[in-house]
Amino acid sequence: MSAVEVLVVTGGHAFDATAFDAMLNGIEGARCTWVEHPAAHSLLDPALCPEVQVILFYDMCGIPAAGASHDGGDPHGQPPPAFAAAVEAHLARGTGMLLLNHATVSWPHWDRWRALSASPFMLSAGTLDGVAVPGSGYRGAHGPLPDATVGLSPASDHPVLQGLPERFEITDELYLKTSAFEARVAPLLRADYAFEDRNFSPPPLASAAEQASWTHPPGSNLLAWANALEASPIVVSELGDGPAAYSNPAFANFVGNSIHWLASDAGRQWAQAFTAQRD
Repeated sequence: MSAVEVLVVTGGHAFDATAFDAMLNGIEGARCTWVEHPAAHSLLDPALCPEVQVILFYDMCGIPAAGASHDGGDPHGQPPPAFAAAVEAHLARGTGMLLLNHATVSWPHWDRWRALSASPFMLSAGTLDGVAVPGSGYRGAHGPLPDATVGLSPASDHPVLQGLPERFEITDELYLKTSAFEARVAPLLRADYAFEDRNFSPPPLASAAEQASWTHPPGSNLLAWANALEASPIVVSELGDGPAAYSNPAFANFVGNSIHWLASDAGRQWAQAFTAQRD
């Protein structure tokens, strides 16, 4: 059986590339090719990478307030036309997509990415699905509160969870987000942690006034889920910020399972059935 061809998209967020590459190299039956923004804007075109079966997004772009390193499109956070067209083409052909950690908060002003990730993470207070919501809370290495150690448990019998223990611990960054999105996705991993604002800092990119008065209702403990858009199966994981996650055997197993499922006929059939049932 030939190896799954994976295109790894990076840029806009620093990470330990050596440790991340070591995790990917440990996934049996996967061959990874890396591309970084802004080259990814054009190289993601399916005509230039017809062999790609899975795209692993590990980038963070389209956030104007975060500075030039995050600017992947216009000043209003919209993607370059070539990048948007490439994503649409991959969705139409059923390319599997895996979003890890900071990729879930990319392009917050691009509705299509919000539909793809299904993430309710908000960089500041705003409207989500017609409902006013606060900015999302954060704890991790890039803020005043450190990464948290949490217990994770499979939330279903989905194929990407095969071989995972009934409970395992991981140390990683966490987000405090609203829970309405859970009705639109298939749950994968839940954490036994108190997702309450007392355990999080305010959204880092919110205004000083918003941070000073920030509160958030108790949030979702769902940290990984499956989604589908057009013909593509999608796996989304808020986990995966740094070496502590990369070196976690259960998390590496989860990533490997996800890659193989996303590349499979079963994954595409699941996407078709899930979309039909949800819509």
